[in-house]
Amino acid sequence: MISDIVNAVSGVFAFLTTPVSWVIVQFHTVYGAIFGPDTGWAWGLSIVSLVVLIRICLIPLFVKQIKSTRNMQLLQPQMKAIQERYKNDKQRQSEEMMKLYKETGTNPLSSCLPILVQSPFFFALYHVLAAIAEGNTIGVINQNLLDSAQKAHIFGAPLAAKFTDSAAEVQAMGASLTDVRVVTAIMIIMMSASQFYTQRQLMTKNVDLTVKTPFMQQQKMLMYVFPLIFLFMGINFPVGVLVYWLTTNVWTMCQQMYVINRNPTPGSKAQSKMLEGLQKHVVEHSATRNKRERNIVKAIVAKGRDRNEYERKFINGLSKAGLAAQADGTVAKGSAAEELDEDGLPKGTPKRQQPKRQSKSQRQSGGSTAQGAAKDDSPSEKTSLEKQDEPQDAKPQSKAKQVGGAKPAGGSQQRSKAKSGQRKGGPQRPKSPSKK
Repeated sequence: MISDIVNAVSGVFAFLTTPVSWVIVQFHTVYGAIFGPDTGWAWGLSIVSLVVLIRICLIPLFVKQIKSTRNMQLLQPQMKAIQERYKNDKQRQSEEMMKLYKETGTNPLSSCLPILVQSPFFFALYHVLAAIAEGNTIGVINQNLLDSAQKAHIFGAPLAAKFTDSAAEVQAMGASLTDVRVVTAIMIIMMSASQFYTQRQLMTKNVDLTVKTPFMQQQKMLMYVFPLIFLFMGINFPVGVLVYWLTTNVWTMCQQMYVINRNPTPGSKAQSKMLEGLQKHVVEHSATRNKRERNIVKAIVAKGRDRNEYERKFINGLSKAGLAAQADGTVAKGSAAEELDEDGLPKGTPKRQQPKRQSKSQRQSGGSTAQGAAKDDSPSEKTSLEKQDEPQDAKPQSKAKQVGGAKPAGGSQQRSKAKSGQRKGGPQRPKSPSKK
């Protein structure tokens, strides 16, 4: 079933069989002069060289893929906010997503461009190898080249043999079924393992771990799905196609490893490891050694207080060593190092002041707190004893107004002479005879 689908798709890209076969023949001419025209090394290395040539041509698309993936990671918090805000309106959610992509210049499909562009050549190669297995000339491969390709064996497996071939089909190619299945099984496992490691490397080292989004869950799922797809589809691929796909997986893995080490995602483990190494070299030499290091330091200084944890740790490490990162990407020591604080900003730069949190009673009272503070700051500040006497003076006055409507004379003097245990502002209780 899978082989029928692959054959049908390969027929769509049959127009590429001539250029693909021409490239293979040119490389075969070179390697055939070294290893012999009928050897598996000559034909196998021709396929590997085809992959390398295609991937070199795809480097601009790969750079675009890296930028698109980086932008998608940076947009994850905003995308998550849109999903939560319009979770009950899928149409509005899609519109807001497209608006966000347009505003930021991000294309979600850019991350798939290298695979999409490479796929036609993959199916064209499959079409060429299928024709070789059937004994048919194709493209620029004439009868002499066809006979040479059918004789070529890679570790005992013919170039056009598949894992699912019968013993009779394999015997017709001059090989044993055991050799074919062992070689194809090892190559399929290596192909799936390289795909898994490439995706795992991306997820564990080059993802901002401070942001948990559905995009990360999707990438984690693909880390297991893609290897399984290669595992089940690989049994239907000829040995030459397995060589092609294994080579492109190894190329992708090494290319991604280079990018992660040189330009990691901010906030990722890869950035932490890179900055630790950079800090060690800068402290050892008391200077940035090349343009790349200066650009990294310059970018960190330009972020100011928006740096992540690893970038702040890098600046603090330089400060402890008596160095300070400068705005142009260089480092300074001695008096020049004192011009910047531990965050890489000029000393004396005002700190961000956070407003003091008010209590519930202060928020409810509103302006009364401010009025009280103004009274406390006035030059005619009263003592605490006098403040306690003020409400006592006010209470008898208000009560006198309610009872008689007139202010009693000398009330303040009587209250000041009142002893403890007596009522204030009213008739006094007679003393006990025992106290007379």
